Amino acid sequence: MGAPPVAAASGPHAPLWATAVATFLGIGRLKPGPGTWASAVTVLLWALASWQIPIAARTASTIAAAIVITLAGIPAATRVARACGLKDPQFVVIDEVAGQLVALIAVPLGWKTFLASLILFRTFDILKPPPVRQLEHLPEGSGIVLDDVGAGLYALLCMHLAMHFGLPIH
Repeated sequence: MGAPPVAAASGPHAPLWATAVATFLGIGRLKPGPGTWASAVTVLLWALASWQIPIAARTASTIAAAIVITLAGIPAATRVARACGLKDPQFVVIDEVAGQLVALIAVPLGWKTFLASLILFRTFDILKPPPVRQLEHLPEGSGIVLDDVGAGLYALLCMHLAMHFGLPIH
């Protein structure tokens, strides 16, 4: 009696829209560290976009972008995780995009603030201090995305405290 046939190639596939969103147009397939790649590209794209947004609208635009990415990311991450059979696939990086955008809310434009935001977000995303770690236990895409939103909130708080206390990050 031989081994049962492997059905991986014929298993369910996530819809193309979900894969495109969840992998941030394939950035999640970059190695090493797909989450860091996604965060860095998010910072770069947001930096380029922010220069085109009037100053008075930047904070609201960042918040709106973070909300839209979060709301699109949850069902996309759910579909992709279900299709591949993993709870939190490493190539799903839309959560890093959402969290990084949260970390950029009301941050002045400048390479130091963008770099500090990236470092703080990735640190909190990796360390997952309470209650961020507990958010991972939410079901499917909610747990995948919202723990990174929580890490983004920690990074945002640290960014604004640093700016408030005059640390030279901008």
